[in-house]
Amino acid sequence: MTPEEIFQSYLRAGALTRNADAVASLFADDGVLESPLIPPGHQYPRRLEGREQIRAGMAAFYQRTAGTGQTAATGQAVDTAKSAYKLHKTADPCVFFAELDTVLSSPAGTETETVSLVWIFRVRDGKIVLLRDYFAPGIVD
Repeated sequence: MTPEEIFQSYLRAGALTRNADAVASLFADDGVLESPLIPPGHQYPRRLEGREQIRAGMAAFYQRTAGTGQTAATGQAVDTAKSAYKLHKTADPCVFFAELDTVLSSPAGTETETVSLVWIFRVRDGKIVLLRDYFAPGIVD
């Protein structure tokens, strides 16, 4: 898969459809999903190692937040029409990163917030081996 395909698949599986099986399937067996800015003990996982832990950790997060209408770790819904991203390739063909300006709306849809974040992907054989998600907007424990 190309960087664009990997990025789009991860975005769709996670932020947009909240499908833990689909998220996990994008990772290598030994893949790591890391969110280093998330404080320890927060409901959103800080670090998950291995495809099965990624599946279980994200499924647990999605279940805890089910029925809230949220598609992001903040309790807000992603407004895909207003959100934007830019992919950057690096000299290493196994590494690329994405800059995202994600527009989130409140559950009532009356307020919006733009959150800028960065995802750094390291891939091997079309699978993610490391994804660092630099994301921590207004997190409250």
